[in-house]
Amino acid sequence: MRLTSIVKAGLALLLGITAGSSTGFAAATAASAATSATAGASVAAVMAEPFFQLPFPCGQTWTGDSNASSAHQSWEIDFNRGSTPDADLGDPVVAAASGTVVISAHQGSANGFGNLIKIDHGGGWYTYYAHLRIRSVSAGATVSQGQKIGEVGNTSKPGNNISPHLHYEVRTDATTYPANIQKAKFNGVTFGYPVQTVTSKNCGGSTNPYTPEQVCGSGYSVIDSAALGSAGTVYLLYNTSNGYNCVTTLKKTSLGTATATSAYLEVQGKSRITDSGNFGYYAGPVRASAAGTCVKWGGSAGGNSYNSPFEHCG
Repeated sequence: MRLTSIVKAGLALLLGITAGSSTGFAAATAASAATSATAGASVAAVMAEPFFQLPFPCGQTWTGDSNASSAHQSWEIDFNRGSTPDADLGDPVVAAASGTVVISAHQGSANGFGNLIKIDHGGGWYTYYAHLRIRSVSAGATVSQGQKIGEVGNTSKPGNNISPHLHYEVRTDATTYPANIQKAKFNGVTFGYPVQTVTSKNCGGSTNPYTPEQVCGSGYSVIDSAALGSAGTVYLLYNTSNGYNCVTTLKKTSLGTATATSAYLEVQGKSRITDSGNFGYYAGPVRASAAGTCVKWGGSAGGNSYNSPFEHCG
């Protein structure tokens, strides 16, 4: 079984705007005082990437272009779909995944973003939506995947005249700008850089896009599970290569909407590790090494909970 615990990055840890970076996945719980000090540097490497969708309503087709320009540093994408320069002006922009709005403001002379919305999806993942004509959500708001957050526009810094389009970025907090800009994925597929036409699948799907193995990471396999009514399932996993257990709770209802969800793991004789908060898809992962002892594990979703006895010993 395990040795240390991992924190789930949360909104309290990830509100920096610099070139940093998603339920979202949300609140962080420190596994211990010793690990919490170092978790921020590695969290993006261990948390599953949100299941991003195109930042436009279901069924719409948009062409993204990442060709280099003075405004592009890495894997940013500019989106248009109209045949004339102003055809996209005022088209709705929606959240690529659920999360919490950490910036909703005009950037003034600070950069060329103009009206910018930045969403924290938890786990060290962020999305940026720039040049908006209007912003429909305020900082601090919780948004669902597919919820309207603004409209396509051409706002920028003073003197910078641009045609209407959406400038979209995915960032993590793993490193500094621009290395923290990540290749965008939509519906699980990496965008076809430098130019691709994509149809939005941002349609409020009814299936959780994550698996327990994706949440816990490479090398983990499910060894036990418990249903939480129709609201979700809590899973216990084990990694034979490093001896760690992992627990995660995957939701089955209210997907993409932040609702109360939890997961915990308790090694016999040690303190319980819990990840609890309002999450869009899952709680966890929580990991620990039992070193030949027994574990309790469990979680909750939709008002249902499961609590195991000490078991899976050895």
